[in-house]
Amino acid sequence: MFAYIVRRLIGAVLMLLLVSLVTFGIFFWLPKLAGQTTDQIAAGYVGKAPTKEAIQDTKERLGLDDPVLVQYGNYVKGIAVGRDFEAGPVTDHCPAPCLGYSFRSSQPVLETLVDRAPATASLAAGAAVIWLTGGITVGVISALRRGSLWDRATMVIALSGVSLPIYFTGMVSLQLFSYSVEIFPGGGQYTAITADPVKWFQALVLPWVTLAFLYAAMYARLTRAGMLETMNEDYIRTARAKGLPERTVVTKHALRASLTPIMTVFGLDLGLLLGGAVLTESTFGIPGLGRLAIDSIRSGDLPMVLGVTLLTSASIVIINLIVDLLYAVVDPRVRLG
Repeated sequence: MFAYIVRRLIGAVLMLLLVSLVTFGIFFWLPKLAGQTTDQIAAGYVGKAPTKEAIQDTKERLGLDDPVLVQYGNYVKGIAVGRDFEAGPVTDHCPAPCLGYSFRSSQPVLETLVDRAPATASLAAGAAVIWLTGGITVGVISALRRGSLWDRATMVIALSGVSLPIYFTGMVSLQLFSYSVEIFPGGGQYTAITADPVKWFQALVLPWVTLAFLYAAMYARLTRAGMLETMNEDYIRTARAKGLPERTVVTKHALRASLTPIMTVFGLDLGLLLGGAVLTESTFGIPGLGRLAIDSIRSGDLPMVLGVTLLTSASIVIINLIVDLLYAVVDPRVRLG
């Protein structure tokens, strides 16, 4: 087990380096391949009316005249041990892990990510609880009542949940429960849990349900398919022949064997959401990592885009490592080594 964890951690570090290299190359290498000069690249970071002095200062500050690999090496070095940035006569030290400074706000990227991460984590965690419990429960019942009215109705709803775009269901839920009936707060009224837990919960109920509706539908279909396949296995018939209660057969034997593919998909979904639920955060005005990524892309804030990308990649890698370790707990047939 220990050797397996070490191998996965080494692989995770290599994967993050590869992702950062590709992302860094997209922003700093491809423009040069397209024929842009360093002056043209620097002008994009200065403003609408850049002066020669401002362009030259930007080139020196960002090291745009250096080879791309040298620039990338400095970026990775900043993450590992910190980095010094010269701003005129003043030298500012960015401690590790240093992801640089925002081109637009001049704030440390890591500081901004830490400030936005709680909103995204709250959204992802709450929605994950709802879609897991709801999707798996519906999927199990549909499999046990295959061909019934319940089965047909829930699968139609599941198909609708997968098909409808999240911004559509989000706007419909806002119109029905915020603007017409006024049960829940409207968009843009997110409150941090440390400021007011009640308002935090009220502001996230609709985003949780809207986001969970999309994923619960998919998990219901996955659970149903897995249960239908597992219920026909020989060890299920053996468990029933031994006189075990039907609830024990379903939960302890059939469901546990069906959870392995669900956990795999859950690791990917949760990791992506921890990097920012772009459409949900934009629809409900939640100041999370998804909105930060969109705003940074629109404004050309490359250090911030790199920071969000690395955070998303790290979330996916870490969550999937945890999921792999849980395989042996959920399914005893799995052995990690």
